[in-house]
Amino acid sequence: MQKDWRELSAADLGRGIGAGKIDPVDLTDAFLDAIDAHPFGPRIYARTTPERARAEALAARDRARNGVRRGLLDGVPVSWKDLFDSAGTATEAGSALLSGRVPAQDAEVLKAATLGGTVCLGKTHMSELAFSGLGLNPVTATPPCVNNTDAVSGGSSSGASASVAFGLAPAAIGSDTGGSVRIPAAWNDLVGLKTTSGRVSLRGVVPLCERFDTVGPLCRTVEDAALLLAVIEGQTPADLRGAGAEGLRLAILDSVAFDDIRDAPRAAFNSAVERLRAAGARVDHIKVPQVAEALEMSGILYTAEAYGTWKEVIEAAPDKMFPEILERFRSGAGYTGADYVAAWHRLENLRRAYLAATAGYDAVIVPSSPILPPDADRLMSDHAYYVAENLLALRNTRIGNLMGLAALTLPTGVPSAGIMLMTPPGTEENLLRIGAGVEGALA
Repeated sequence: MQKDWRELSAADLGRGIGAGKIDPVDLTDAFLDAIDAHPFGPRIYARTTPERARAEALAARDRARNGVRRGLLDGVPVSWKDLFDSAGTATEAGSALLSGRVPAQDAEVLKAATLGGTVCLGKTHMSELAFSGLGLNPVTATPPCVNNTDAVSGGSSSGASASVAFGLAPAAIGSDTGGSVRIPAAWNDLVGLKTTSGRVSLRGVVPLCERFDTVGPLCRTVEDAALLLAVIEGQTPADLRGAGAEGLRLAILDSVAFDDIRDAPRAAFNSAVERLRAAGARVDHIKVPQVAEALEMSGILYTAEAYGTWKEVIEAAPDKMFPEILERFRSGAGYTGADYVAAWHRLENLRRAYLAATAGYDAVIVPSSPILPPDADRLMSDHAYYVAENLLALRNTRIGNLMGLAALTLPTGVPSAGIMLMTPPGTEENLLRIGAGVEGALA
């Protein structure tokens, strides 16, 4: 029975608790025991929080017995990326620069999730300071991909995705600055939601680029994503009843998103599009040239802010960093403040043009990633390979961040190949309904 629990969605576990068939304490112990016993446990979790988890599970058990549950996820365990502050537990963002950093209080989203009744299992490994889409981290640990354990799991929410994919958490909370929720979700056949910048609180979240940083869930189903978004915001979940693909107006973004795409992701995307059409969706091709221009500005927009945020800490002890990550941060040193401000002014104009060009569609779709998960050993030994794969991994997902959109990746049925849906900023509830319809068509 407990093995079955590890294969269920968070929502189904919540329904089991509500029906009296699952004890939250037994459920939490099952996941903690699985983490301890799993050969990849130490590569996925930076640290677990068993005392906190069991205390929260006991409280959830009492609420369930008294008929006062706080929501469907009350009593359901969740893993947290190691950049969300957790009171009394180290939060080190995958970096030796922050070794021993112990916050005094929880991040706002962890507070909200705890008030919603979820159980904190612990903190998951991640790319160093969240500045890589690969998930390779020789400083702490590199979580494996569920479809190829010699490959990376995607970053920077690498351990978050692996915790769910390997059955060591029902769901996870990660962050997405350029694709850090969606890449690991796609590569591990999960659902990943990138929220609109500014929607979910960043208070108590270790920053990378605060103008792009967002918080979002990695999970098994769109229903789970809707429930998790609601619980970290303390709000009511999106209503997904009656969602379907018939009548959806979808636009394939013919752009750099298809440059250098590998065979498997291309075939998976094409197959998904055909299934959507068969389910009654209208799918057109559109071109938005502003996307390519925005992508060309990624260097200044990301690296200037990242290096400005971390310069003093990094340069005080650069030898503590993985050289590939150090090099990426330092690449932001060459830009002036005027360059950075001008780039943001231009990006705002490009965003307006993008929204005007896509206004007639329910969602814009592209492959979540143009590549499959790269080999971890080769990434460590081949610098050119590392740089090329890292940039390609994040290329498509960065469209959503640069355009300021809400975005959702869904499995296509082909291992490690996802399809990404993008909608205007602030439309997460609508995106989740569309996602539920697409999910049904692709099942």
